[in-house]
Amino acid sequence: MKNFAIGLLLLLGVTACNQTQKGSSNEMSDKMPKIVFADKGVYDFGEITEGDTVVRNFKFKNEGEFPLIINNINTSCGCTTPEWPKQPIEPGKEASIKVMFNSQGKLGVQNKTVTVYANTDPAYSELAFRVMVNPRADSNRTSAVQ
Repeated sequence: MKNFAIGLLLLLGVTACNQTQKGSSNEMSDKMPKIVFADKGVYDFGEITEGDTVVRNFKFKNEGEFPLIINNINTSCGCTTPEWPKQPIEPGKEASIKVMFNSQGKLGVQNKTVTVYANTDPAYSELAFRVMVNPRADSNRTSAVQ
């Protein structure tokens, strides 16, 4: 019976300790930098002509309690080029990520993603856009009609 009582006390102590750690973890997570983008969903550039470059500034705000640091940005193809602030974004401040899409060699509907890695929870966010690329009028492309 004595061993049972000691075991029960140890179990209660471990459980209480785990609950305290979970509470601290949740509190810390709530204070982490939060990147909140103004654009929700997929941004649509509409229609462009092959060879055109389109640009969008994706605005965001740090809604956390600590400075936001963007570590890296990856794009789904080499036709998309991002530019982002290298300095920390203070809590409550706004900034933007400039995304340029070069349509050279692209035709039809293009769906692209931009993955933003930062000191946030979760560690990355995704931006998405689409654009319809029409052929140039002076294009040398010939149809396969015979």
